[in-house]
Amino acid sequence: MNKLGTKPLATERLILRPFRLDDAEDMFAAWANDPEVTRYLTWPPHGSAEITAMVLKDWVSHYGEGDYFQWAIAPRETDRVIGSISVVRLNEATEAAEIGYCLSRAEWGRGIMPEALRAVMAYLFGEVSLNRVCAAHDARNPKSGRVMEKAGMRKEGVFRQAGRNNQGLCDEVWYAALRSEWT
Repeated sequence: MNKLGTKPLATERLILRPFRLDDAEDMFAAWANDPEVTRYLTWPPHGSAEITAMVLKDWVSHYGEGDYFQWAIAPRETDRVIGSISVVRLNEATEAAEIGYCLSRAEWGRGIMPEALRAVMAYLFGEVSLNRVCAAHDARNPKSGRVMEKAGMRKEGVFRQAGRNNQGLCDEVWYAALRSEWT
């Protein structure tokens, strides 16, 4: 594994870049305070932009670490953050990463998250040299699984009552891609 950390990535419509402290207001307004966005996540909606700023301060403090991967998602034309995508678990022994993501509700259904996920997967397979990239979603949130499929992941199975999120215990539906399948 190459410990390259969070490098800026670009797609046709998006810039994926490290967060900055001055992203707090946009992040709070776009998705961090939205109970619909956080419905199936493991953290509650932020009650204020100050909470979002504290989260960003923590994230930004880790950017010097080569095994830390946390991107802001921004449209090329505005550079205002509309979502985030990150490695939420990294297993160096198996060269595997678990991805987590969220996106402003105003941007849902436009193909933004599959585009961002494909860019992150290409980076993790191609430059970081990981072998496996996976993600899971609450079974009650099948649209997240569709994001994973569109990005090139395959469904592997369901772990019954294996997770807990803002809805309580949940069945986790797992998807993954391997580097050998990606190239």
